[in-house]
Amino acid sequence: MTDSVCFFNEALKEAKKALELDEVPVGAVVVCDNTIIARAHNKKEQEKNSLAHAELLVIQEAQTVIGDWRLTDCDLYVTLEPCVMCMGAIFHARFRSLYYGARDLKWGGETLFNMASQPRLNHKLYVEDVQSQESADLLTNFFKKKRQ
Repeated sequence: MTDSVCFFNEALKEAKKALELDEVPVGAVVVCDNTIIARAHNKKEQEKNSLAHAELLVIQEAQTVIGDWRLTDCDLYVTLEPCVMCMGAIFHARFRSLYYGARDLKWGGETLFNMASQPRLNHKLYVEDVQSQESADLLTNFFKKKRQ
């Protein structure tokens, strides 16, 4: 098993924590020097805060660990394609790369706006859609139960 798969599996563990809290099951981890330095999951409902996305929470934690707002030597693994708001934060934090598990056809910053390939943005971000069926299934099943 590659390191990338291991790191993504850790993000999936975070998504499952969100699911246990009846949150949209999204999890994220930040990796620096081949070590997870931060982990988070969605907490919007728990915190009653529209900004409590897994990505924003994990960015804040990683910046605290690093002691700087720049995360230039870090990689982000997240189970769902980041929304436009989170993509903006990812760019501002200067991540090296982003790996996400399921596409977000309604809010996805990459799917809807191809943010990583925008020539007007001064920071270059490597983005990979790892196409995780487990991520997609977690989300699909969560929303099916909500609609019942």
